[in-house]
Amino acid sequence: MSTAKKRKRKMFLSVLPGEQIELALSLDGVIQEYYVEMLGQIKTKGNIYKGKIHNVDQALQAAFINYGSGKNGFLQVDEVHPEYYQSEVTPAKGYKYPPLQKVLKPGQELLVQVVKEPTGNKGAFLTTYLSLPGRYFVLTPGREQLGISRKIEDEKERERLKGIVQELKLDEGLGVIVRTVSEGQNKTSLSRDLQFLKRLWKEVRKKGVSEKSPALIYEEKDLAFRAVRDYLTEDVSEIWVDNEEVVQQVQEFVSLSFPRRKKMVRIHNDPEKTLMERFNLETQINQIFSREVELPSGGRLVFDQTEALMAVDINSGKVGGEKDFREMAYKTNLEAAENIPRQLMLRDVGGQIVIDFIEMRDKKHISQVEKTLRAALKSDKARTDVSRMSRFGLIQLVRQRLGISALSVIMEGCQRCQGTGTVRNMEWQALQAQKNIYRMLRMKNCPSPLKYQVDLDLAIYLLNNKRDKLFNMEQQFENQIVILPREE
Repeated sequence: MSTAKKRKRKMFLSVLPGEQIELALSLDGVIQEYYVEMLGQIKTKGNIYKGKIHNVDQALQAAFINYGSGKNGFLQVDEVHPEYYQSEVTPAKGYKYPPLQKVLKPGQELLVQVVKEPTGNKGAFLTTYLSLPGRYFVLTPGREQLGISRKIEDEKERERLKGIVQELKLDEGLGVIVRTVSEGQNKTSLSRDLQFLKRLWKEVRKKGVSEKSPALIYEEKDLAFRAVRDYLTEDVSEIWVDNEEVVQQVQEFVSLSFPRRKKMVRIHNDPEKTLMERFNLETQINQIFSREVELPSGGRLVFDQTEALMAVDINSGKVGGEKDFREMAYKTNLEAAENIPRQLMLRDVGGQIVIDFIEMRDKKHISQVEKTLRAALKSDKARTDVSRMSRFGLIQLVRQRLGISALSVIMEGCQRCQGTGTVRNMEWQALQAQKNIYRMLRMKNCPSPLKYQVDLDLAIYLLNNKRDKLFNMEQQFENQIVILPREE
Protein backbone atom coordinates (compact mmCIF):
# COMPACT_ATOMS: atom_id res chain seq x y z
CA MET A 1 0.00 0.00 0.00
CA SER A 2 1.58 3.28 -1.09
CA THR A 3 1.70 6.22 1.28
CA ALA A 4 0.97 9.75 0.17
CA LYS A 5 4.06 11.82 -0.44
CA LYS A 6 4.62 14.38 2.31
CA ARG A 7 4.49 17.93 0.93
CA LYS A 8 7.57 20.04 1.63
CA ARG A 9 7.05 23.50 3.10
CA LYS A 10 10.09 25.77 3.37
CA MET A 11 10.83 29.25 4.70
CA PHE A 12 13.35 31.64 3.13
CA LEU A 13 14.73 34.79 4.77
CA SER A 14 16.90 37.04 2.60
CA VAL A 15 18.52 39.96 4.43
CA LEU A 16 20.35 43.08 3.25
CA PRO A 17 21.69 44.33 6.62
CA GLY A 18 20.13 47.58 7.73
CA GLU A 19 18.14 47.92 4.50
CA GLN A 20 15.76 45.11 3.53
CA ILE A 21 14.26 41.80 4.65
CA GLU A 22 12.44 39.38 2.33
CA LEU A 23 10.35 36.45 3.53
CA ALA A 24 9.09 33.72 1.21
CA LEU A 25 7.12 30.59 2.15
CA SER A 26 6.97 27.82 -0.43
CA LEU A 27 5.12 24.53 -0.75
CA ASP A 28 6.75 21.96 -3.03
CA GLY A 29 8.78 24.75 -4.64
CA VAL A 30 5.78 27.03 -5.29
CA ILE A 31 5.65 30.35 -3.42
CA GLN A 32 2.55 30.61 -1.22
CA GLU A 33 3.37 33.80 0.70
CA TYR A 34 5.85 36.62 0.08
CA TYR A 35 6.58 39.69 2.22
CA VAL A 36 9.10 42.52 1.97
CA GLU A 37 10.15 45.07 4.53
CA MET A 38 12.36 48.02 3.60
CA LEU A 39 13.91 49.21 6.83
CA GLY A 40 14.26 52.76 5.48
CA GLN A 41 10.50 53.04 5.14
CA ILE A 42 8.42 53.89 8.18
CA LYS A 43 6.32 50.85 9.14
CA THR A 44 3.51 51.40 11.60
CA LYS A 45 1.13 48.42 11.26
CA GLY A 46 0.77 46.76 14.67
CA ASN A 47 2.28 49.73 16.53
CA ILE A 48 0.41 51.16 19.51
CA TYR A 49 0.31 54.94 20.02
CA LYS A 50 -1.04 57.36 22.57
CA GLY A 51 -3.07 59.69 20.39
CA LYS A 52 -5.34 62.68 20.71
CA ILE A 53 -8.68 63.21 18.98
CA HIS A 54 -8.32 66.01 16.42
CA ASN A 55 -11.98 66.09 15.42
CA VAL A 56 -15.09 63.89 15.26
CA ASP A 57 -16.87 63.73 11.89
CA GLN A 58 -20.61 63.38 12.45
CA ALA A 59 -21.39 62.37 8.85
CA LEU A 60 -18.73 59.63 8.71
CA GLN A 61 -19.27 58.59 12.33
CA ALA A 62 -15.51 58.51 12.72
CA ALA A 63 -12.80 60.32 14.65
CA PHE A 64 -9.54 61.62 13.22
CA ILE A 65 -6.64 60.96 15.56
CA ASN A 66 -3.32 62.77 15.85
CA TYR A 67 -0.94 59.96 16.79
CA GLY A 68 2.32 61.59 15.68
CA SER A 69 2.26 60.78 11.98
CA GLY A 70 2.08 63.29 9.12
CA LYS A 71 -1.59 62.46 8.55
CA ASN A 72 -4.26 61.93 11.16
CA GLY A 73 -5.43 58.35 11.57
CA PHE A 74 -9.01 57.23 10.91
CA LEU A 75 -10.98 55.67 13.77
CA GLN A 76 -14.50 54.58 12.89
CA VAL A 77 -17.30 54.10 15.40
CA ASP A 78 -17.13 50.29 15.60
CA GLU A 79 -13.42 50.46 16.50
CA VAL A 80 -13.99 52.60 19.61
CA HIS A 81 -13.95 50.68 22.89
CA PRO A 82 -16.81 51.76 25.22
CA GLU A 83 -14.25 52.51 27.97
CA TYR A 84 -13.41 55.71 26.03
CA TYR A 85 -17.01 56.98 25.99
CA GLN A 86 -17.17 60.30 27.86
CA SER A 87 -20.86 59.96 28.61
CA GLU A 88 -23.55 57.30 28.65
CA VAL A 89 -25.70 57.63 25.54
CA THR A 90 -28.18 54.99 24.43
CA PRO A 91 -27.96 54.08 20.73
CA ALA A 92 -30.98 55.14 18.64
CA LYS A 93 -33.45 52.42 17.65
CA GLY A 94 -31.98 50.24 14.91
CA TYR A 95 -28.38 51.35 15.64
CA LYS A 96 -25.69 49.34 17.39
CA TYR A 97 -23.57 52.28 18.56
CA PRO A 98 -24.35 55.69 20.07
CA PRO A 99 -23.63 58.83 17.95
CA LEU A 100 -19.86 59.20 18.09
CA GLN A 101 -19.98 63.00 18.44
CA LYS A 102 -21.88 62.56 21.73
CA VAL A 103 -19.44 60.14 23.38
CA LEU A 104 -16.03 61.38 22.18
CA LYS A 105 -14.56 64.88 22.41
CA PRO A 106 -11.76 66.68 20.50
CA GLY A 107 -8.60 66.74 22.60
CA GLN A 108 -9.45 63.46 24.33
CA GLU A 109 -6.49 61.05 24.67
CA LEU A 110 -6.66 57.34 23.88
CA LEU A 111 -4.50 54.35 22.99
CA VAL A 112 -4.79 53.31 19.35
CA GLN A 113 -3.24 50.55 17.24
CA VAL A 114 -2.55 50.76 13.51
CA VAL A 115 -4.58 48.17 11.61
CA LYS A 116 -3.76 49.35 8.08
CA GLU A 117 -0.87 51.53 6.94
CA PRO A 118 -1.66 54.93 5.40
CA THR A 119 -2.03 54.69 1.61
CA GLY A 120 -2.08 57.53 -0.90
CA ASN A 121 -4.19 60.36 0.51
CA LYS A 122 -5.74 58.13 3.17
CA GLY A 123 -4.44 58.10 6.72
CA ALA A 124 -3.84 54.96 8.75
CA PHE A 125 -6.85 52.87 9.83
CA LEU A 126 -6.87 52.68 13.63
CA THR A 127 -8.55 50.70 16.40
CA THR A 128 -8.76 51.01 20.18
CA TYR A 129 -9.26 47.25 20.46
CA LEU A 130 -5.60 46.46 21.07
CA SER A 131 -3.90 43.11 20.46
CA LEU A 132 -0.43 41.91 21.43
CA PRO A 133 0.82 38.88 19.46
CA GLY A 134 3.00 36.22 21.02
CA ARG A 135 4.18 32.86 19.74
CA TYR A 136 1.16 30.83 20.88
CA PHE A 137 -1.38 33.49 21.87
CA VAL A 138 -2.66 36.90 20.90
CA LEU A 139 -3.53 38.89 24.02
CA THR A 140 -6.65 41.08 23.65
CA PRO A 141 -6.87 43.71 26.43
CA GLY A 142 -10.39 45.02 26.91
CA ARG A 143 -12.02 41.92 25.45
CA GLU A 144 -12.61 39.02 27.82
CA GLN A 145 -12.71 36.36 25.14
CA LEU A 146 -11.25 32.91 24.57
CA GLY A 147 -10.93 32.24 20.85
CA ILE A 148 -9.22 29.29 19.20
CA SER A 149 -7.84 29.34 15.66
CA ARG A 150 -10.26 27.83 13.15
CA LYS A 151 -7.35 25.96 11.59
CA ILE A 152 -7.16 23.76 14.70
CA GLU A 153 -9.91 21.39 13.58
CA ASP A 154 -9.50 18.49 16.01
CA GLU A 155 -12.23 18.92 18.66
CA LYS A 156 -10.26 17.11 21.38
CA GLU A 157 -7.28 19.40 20.82
CA ARG A 158 -9.52 22.46 20.91
CA GLU A 159 -10.99 21.33 24.24
CA ARG A 160 -7.49 20.58 25.62
CA LEU A 161 -6.23 24.06 24.73
CA LYS A 162 -9.37 25.68 26.10
CA GLY A 163 -8.89 23.81 29.38
CA ILE A 164 -5.23 24.90 29.66
CA VAL A 165 -6.12 28.58 29.14
CA GLN A 166 -8.87 28.37 31.75
CA GLU A 167 -6.40 26.80 34.22
CA LEU A 168 -3.86 29.57 33.57
CA LYS A 169 -6.50 32.13 34.64
CA LEU A 170 -6.47 35.41 32.78
CA ASP A 171 -6.56 38.73 34.63
CA GLU A 172 -9.79 40.69 34.61
CA GLY A 173 -10.32 42.56 31.35
CA LEU A 174 -7.96 40.35 29.34
CA GLY A 175 -8.76 37.84 26.61
CA VAL A 176 -6.73 35.59 24.32
CA ILE A 177 -6.86 34.06 20.89
CA VAL A 178 -5.10 30.70 20.70
CA ARG A 179 -2.92 30.61 17.57
CA THR A 180 -2.59 27.66 15.18
CA VAL A 181 1.00 26.92 16.31
CA SER A 182 -0.33 26.16 19.82
CA GLU A 183 -1.57 22.79 18.56
CA GLY A 184 0.23 20.01 20.42
CA GLN A 185 2.15 22.36 22.76
CA ASN A 186 2.43 21.52 26.46
CA LYS A 187 1.11 23.63 29.33
CA THR A 188 4.58 24.91 30.30
CA SER A 189 5.31 26.41 26.86
CA LEU A 190 1.85 27.96 26.66
CA SER A 191 2.09 29.37 30.20
CA ARG A 192 5.49 30.94 29.45
CA ASP A 193 4.13 32.74 26.39
CA LEU A 194 1.05 33.99 28.24
CA GLN A 195 3.13 35.33 31.15
CA PHE A 196 5.35 37.20 28.67
CA LEU A 197 2.31 38.82 27.06
CA LYS A 198 0.86 39.81 30.45
CA ARG A 199 4.14 41.54 31.39
CA LEU A 200 4.21 43.26 27.99
CA TRP A 201 0.67 44.58 28.50
CA LYS A 202 1.59 45.98 31.93
CA GLU A 203 4.49 47.86 30.34
CA VAL A 204 2.26 49.20 27.56
CA ARG A 205 -0.38 50.32 30.05
CA LYS A 206 2.19 51.99 32.31
CA LYS A 207 3.81 53.82 29.39
CA GLY A 208 0.38 54.81 28.08
CA VAL A 209 -0.30 56.68 31.33
CA SER A 210 3.10 58.36 31.72
CA GLU A 211 3.83 59.47 28.12
CA LYS A 212 2.54 62.71 26.62
CA SER A 213 0.49 62.37 23.43
CA PRO A 214 1.21 61.87 20.63
CA ALA A 215 3.71 59.11 21.48
CA LEU A 216 4.78 55.65 20.34
CA ILE A 217 3.95 53.19 23.11
CA TYR A 218 4.68 49.80 21.51
CA GLU A 219 6.59 49.04 18.30
CA GLU A 220 5.98 45.83 16.34
CA LYS A 221 9.05 43.66 15.65
CA ASP A 222 10.80 43.54 12.28
CA LEU A 223 9.98 40.97 9.60
CA ALA A 224 12.82 38.59 10.54
CA PHE A 225 11.42 38.22 14.06
CA ARG A 226 7.78 38.06 12.90
CA ALA A 227 8.70 35.39 10.36
CA VAL A 228 9.56 32.83 13.03
CA ARG A 229 6.93 34.06 15.47
CA ASP A 230 4.00 34.09 13.05
CA TYR A 231 4.87 31.79 10.15
CA LEU A 232 7.06 29.04 11.60
CA THR A 233 4.68 26.11 11.96
CA GLU A 234 5.16 22.36 12.51
CA ASP A 235 4.93 21.64 8.78
CA VAL A 236 7.92 23.84 7.86
CA SER A 237 10.77 21.40 7.17
CA GLU A 238 13.61 23.86 6.42
CA ILE A 239 14.49 27.49 7.09
CA TRP A 240 17.07 29.05 4.76
CA VAL A 241 18.74 32.33 5.73
CA ASP A 242 21.49 34.27 3.93
CA ASN A 243 22.73 36.33 6.90
CA GLU A 244 24.89 35.03 9.79
CA GLU A 245 23.41 37.30 12.45
CA VAL A 246 19.81 36.46 11.53
CA VAL A 247 20.70 32.74 11.40
CA GLN A 248 21.73 32.90 15.06
CA GLN A 249 18.49 34.70 16.02
CA VAL A 250 16.38 32.12 14.19
CA GLN A 251 18.34 29.21 15.71
CA GLU A 252 17.74 30.56 19.22
CA PHE A 253 14.01 30.76 18.54
CA VAL A 254 13.88 27.30 16.98
CA SER A 255 15.79 25.76 19.90
CA LEU A 256 13.00 26.99 22.20
CA SER A 257 10.04 26.09 19.99
CA PHE A 258 11.39 22.94 18.29
CA PRO A 259 14.32 21.70 20.46
CA ARG A 260 14.61 18.44 18.46
CA ARG A 261 14.80 20.19 15.09
CA LYS A 262 17.78 22.54 15.45
CA LYS A 263 19.21 21.40 12.11
CA MET A 264 16.21 22.78 10.20
CA VAL A 265 17.91 26.21 10.10
CA ARG A 266 20.41 26.41 7.25
CA ILE A 267 22.59 29.17 5.88
CA HIS A 268 23.02 30.18 2.26
CA ASN A 269 26.45 31.74 1.68
CA ASP A 270 27.03 31.21 -2.04
CA PRO A 271 28.17 34.57 -3.53
CA GLU A 272 27.49 33.34 -7.07
CA LYS A 273 23.72 33.02 -6.57
CA THR A 274 21.16 34.78 -4.41
CA LEU A 275 19.07 32.69 -2.02
CA MET A 276 15.96 33.13 -4.17
CA GLU A 277 17.83 32.21 -7.37
CA ARG A 278 19.22 29.05 -5.79
CA PHE A 279 15.73 27.70 -5.14
CA ASN A 280 14.22 28.96 -8.43
CA LEU A 281 11.97 31.47 -6.68
CA GLU A 282 13.13 34.63 -8.48
CA THR A 283 10.84 34.16 -11.51
CA GLN A 284 7.83 33.49 -9.26
CA ILE A 285 8.58 36.65 -7.25
CA ASN A 286 8.82 38.73 -10.42
CA GLN A 287 5.39 37.46 -11.47
CA ILE A 288 3.86 39.04 -8.37
CA PHE A 289 4.72 42.47 -9.77
CA SER A 290 3.64 41.66 -13.29
CA ARG A 291 0.28 42.50 -14.85
CA GLU A 292 0.25 39.09 -16.53
CA VAL A 293 0.83 35.60 -15.11
CA GLU A 294 1.32 32.58 -17.36
CA LEU A 295 -0.64 29.38 -16.74
CA PRO A 296 0.85 25.89 -17.31
CA SER A 297 -1.16 25.14 -20.47
CA GLY A 298 -0.31 28.44 -22.16
CA GLY A 299 -3.16 30.61 -20.94
CA ARG A 300 -2.65 33.91 -19.10
CA LEU A 301 -4.10 35.72 -16.12
CA VAL A 302 -4.31 39.50 -16.55
CA PHE A 303 -4.70 41.65 -13.41
CA ASP A 304 -6.01 45.22 -13.72
CA GLN A 305 -6.57 47.35 -10.62
CA THR A 306 -9.22 50.06 -10.86
CA GLU A 307 -10.36 52.56 -8.24
CA ALA A 308 -13.30 50.35 -7.26
CA LEU A 309 -12.17 46.78 -7.90
CA MET A 310 -9.58 44.34 -9.21
CA ALA A 311 -10.45 42.79 -12.58
CA VAL A 312 -8.90 39.42 -13.42
CA ASP A 313 -9.18 38.33 -17.05
CA ILE A 314 -8.37 34.82 -18.26
CA ASN A 315 -6.90 34.58 -21.76
CA SER A 316 -6.29 31.32 -23.62
CA GLY A 317 -4.07 30.21 -26.45
CA LYS A 318 -5.53 29.81 -29.96
CA VAL A 319 -7.25 26.48 -30.58
CA GLY A 320 -9.09 25.30 -33.70
CA GLY A 321 -12.37 23.37 -33.59
CA GLU A 322 -15.34 23.71 -31.28
CA LYS A 323 -14.61 20.53 -29.29
CA ASP A 324 -10.97 21.47 -28.80
CA PHE A 325 -12.02 24.96 -27.71
CA ARG A 326 -14.44 23.58 -25.08
CA GLU A 327 -11.74 21.35 -23.61
CA MET A 328 -9.16 24.13 -23.71
CA ALA A 329 -11.57 26.59 -22.01
CA TYR A 330 -12.31 24.09 -19.23
CA LYS A 331 -8.64 23.24 -18.67
CA THR A 332 -7.54 26.89 -18.68
CA ASN A 333 -10.35 27.90 -16.31
CA LEU A 334 -9.40 25.11 -13.89
CA GLU A 335 -5.77 26.26 -13.90
CA ALA A 336 -6.93 29.84 -13.36
CA ALA A 337 -9.18 28.80 -10.44
CA GLU A 338 -6.18 27.11 -8.79
CA ASN A 339 -3.77 30.02 -9.38
CA ILE A 340 -5.90 33.12 -8.81
CA PRO A 341 -6.31 32.66 -5.00
CA ARG A 342 -2.53 32.28 -4.64
CA GLN A 343 -1.94 35.47 -6.64
CA LEU A 344 -4.53 37.33 -4.56
CA MET A 345 -2.71 36.24 -1.38
CA LEU A 346 0.73 37.15 -2.75
CA ARG A 347 -0.50 40.56 -3.92
CA ASP A 348 -2.77 40.98 -0.85
CA VAL A 349 -5.61 42.21 -3.04
CA GLY A 350 -8.56 43.40 -0.96
CA GLY A 351 -12.12 44.48 -1.67
CA GLN A 352 -14.11 43.65 -4.79
CA ILE A 353 -12.55 41.25 -7.30
CA VAL A 354 -14.26 40.30 -10.56
CA ILE A 355 -12.93 37.23 -12.41
CA ASP A 356 -13.81 36.91 -16.10
CA PHE A 357 -13.54 33.20 -16.95
CA ILE A 358 -13.58 31.87 -20.50
CA GLU A 359 -17.21 31.15 -21.34
CA MET A 360 -18.36 27.56 -20.69
CA ARG A 361 -21.73 25.96 -21.39
CA ASP A 362 -21.29 22.59 -19.70
CA LYS A 363 -22.84 22.84 -16.21
CA LYS A 364 -20.49 20.15 -14.87
CA HIS A 365 -17.48 22.16 -16.03
CA ILE A 366 -18.88 25.33 -14.43
CA SER A 367 -19.52 23.51 -11.16
CA GLN A 368 -16.02 22.03 -11.10
CA VAL A 369 -14.35 25.41 -11.72
CA GLU A 370 -16.39 26.96 -8.88
CA LYS A 371 -15.47 24.05 -6.60
CA THR A 372 -11.76 24.36 -7.48
CA LEU A 373 -11.77 28.10 -6.76
CA ARG A 374 -13.42 27.63 -3.36
CA ALA A 375 -11.01 24.83 -2.43
CA ALA A 376 -8.00 26.98 -3.33
CA LEU A 377 -9.35 29.87 -1.22
CA LYS A 378 -9.38 27.69 1.92
CA SER A 379 -5.63 28.21 2.37
CA ASP A 380 -6.15 32.00 2.48
CA LYS A 381 -5.90 33.55 5.95
CA ALA A 382 -8.12 36.42 4.83
CA ARG A 383 -11.90 36.19 4.95
CA THR A 384 -13.45 35.73 1.51
CA ASP A 385 -16.94 35.57 0.04
CA VAL A 386 -17.48 34.06 -3.43
CA SER A 387 -20.49 34.29 -5.74
CA ARG A 388 -21.69 31.68 -8.22
CA MET A 389 -20.58 32.02 -11.84
CA SER A 390 -22.92 34.23 -13.87
CA ARG A 391 -24.18 33.28 -17.33
CA PHE A 392 -21.54 35.63 -18.71
CA GLY A 393 -18.72 33.65 -17.02
CA LEU A 394 -18.13 36.17 -14.22
CA ILE A 395 -17.42 35.33 -10.59
CA GLN A 396 -17.45 38.08 -7.99
CA LEU A 397 -15.20 37.67 -4.98
CA VAL A 398 -14.79 39.86 -1.90
CA ARG A 399 -11.53 39.51 0.03
CA GLN A 400 -10.34 41.02 3.28
CA ARG A 401 -7.03 42.86 2.91
CA LEU A 402 -4.66 41.71 5.66
CA GLY A 403 -1.92 44.31 5.59
CA ILE A 404 1.04 45.48 3.59
CA SER A 405 1.63 43.60 0.37
CA ALA A 406 4.99 43.41 -1.35
CA LEU A 407 3.44 45.45 -4.18
CA SER A 408 2.57 48.39 -1.94
CA VAL A 409 6.07 48.37 -0.42
CA ILE A 410 7.99 48.17 -3.71
CA MET A 411 5.78 49.71 -6.40
CA GLU A 412 4.83 53.33 -7.01
CA GLY A 413 2.71 55.13 -9.58
CA CYS A 414 4.37 55.76 -12.95
CA GLN A 415 5.32 59.43 -13.20
CA ARG A 416 4.93 59.40 -16.98
CA CYS A 417 1.60 57.61 -17.44
CA GLN A 418 0.06 58.76 -14.11
CA GLY A 419 -1.19 55.25 -13.45
CA THR A 420 -3.08 54.79 -16.71
CA GLY A 421 -0.59 52.24 -18.07
CA THR A 422 -0.29 54.16 -21.35
CA VAL A 423 1.41 57.36 -22.50
CA ARG A 424 0.68 59.71 -25.39
CA ASN A 425 2.71 58.78 -28.45
CA MET A 426 5.71 60.68 -29.80
CA GLU A 427 3.80 62.27 -32.68
CA TRP A 428 1.28 63.83 -30.28
CA GLN A 429 4.07 64.99 -27.93
CA ALA A 430 5.97 66.50 -30.88
CA LEU A 431 2.88 68.43 -32.01
CA GLN A 432 2.39 69.87 -28.51
CA ALA A 433 6.04 70.90 -28.44
CA GLN A 434 5.64 72.62 -31.81
CA LYS A 435 2.55 74.47 -30.55
CA ASN A 436 4.51 75.73 -27.54
CA ILE A 437 7.46 76.81 -29.70
CA TYR A 438 5.12 78.61 -32.11
CA ARG A 439 3.41 80.39 -29.19
CA MET A 440 6.73 81.47 -27.68
CA LEU A 441 8.07 82.75 -31.03
CA ARG A 442 5.03 85.01 -31.33
CA MET A 443 5.70 86.64 -27.95
CA LYS A 444 7.18 90.15 -28.01
CA ASN A 445 9.92 89.30 -25.53
CA CYS A 446 10.88 85.95 -27.12
CA PRO A 447 14.57 85.27 -26.42
CA SER A 448 16.99 84.79 -29.30
CA PRO A 449 17.97 82.08 -29.80
CA LEU A 450 14.91 80.25 -28.39
CA LYS A 451 16.14 77.36 -26.26
CA TYR A 452 13.45 74.70 -25.75
CA GLN A 453 14.00 71.78 -23.35
CA VAL A 454 12.25 68.40 -23.71
CA ASP A 455 12.91 64.78 -22.71
CA LEU A 456 15.79 63.17 -24.61
CA ASP A 457 13.61 60.78 -26.63
CA LEU A 458 11.31 63.64 -27.69
CA ALA A 459 14.30 65.83 -28.58
CA ILE A 460 15.61 63.09 -30.89
CA TYR A 461 12.14 62.66 -32.44
CA LEU A 462 11.79 66.40 -33.12
CA LEU A 463 15.22 66.69 -34.73
CA ASN A 464 14.71 63.57 -36.85
CA ASN A 465 11.07 64.01 -37.87
CA LYS A 466 10.17 67.68 -37.49
CA ARG A 467 13.36 69.42 -38.58
CA ASP A 468 11.71 70.94 -41.70
CA LYS A 469 8.79 72.33 -39.65
CA LEU A 470 11.18 73.87 -37.12
CA PHE A 471 13.28 75.37 -39.95
CA ASN A 472 10.16 76.96 -41.45
CA MET A 473 9.33 78.56 -38.07
CA GLU A 474 12.88 79.91 -37.85
CA GLN A 475 12.51 81.49 -41.30
CA GLN A 476 9.08 82.95 -40.50
CA PHE A 477 10.08 84.57 -37.19
CA GLU A 478 13.76 85.20 -38.04
CA ASN A 479 14.86 83.45 -34.87
CA GLN A 480 16.93 80.36 -34.10
CA ILE A 481 15.32 77.36 -32.36
CA VAL A 482 17.61 75.22 -30.20
CA ILE A 483 16.18 71.88 -28.99
CA LEU A 484 17.87 70.78 -25.77
CA PRO A 485 17.47 67.45 -23.91
CA ARG A 486 16.12 67.92 -20.40
CA GLU A 487 18.51 66.90 -17.63
CA GLU A 488 17.40 63.74 -15.80
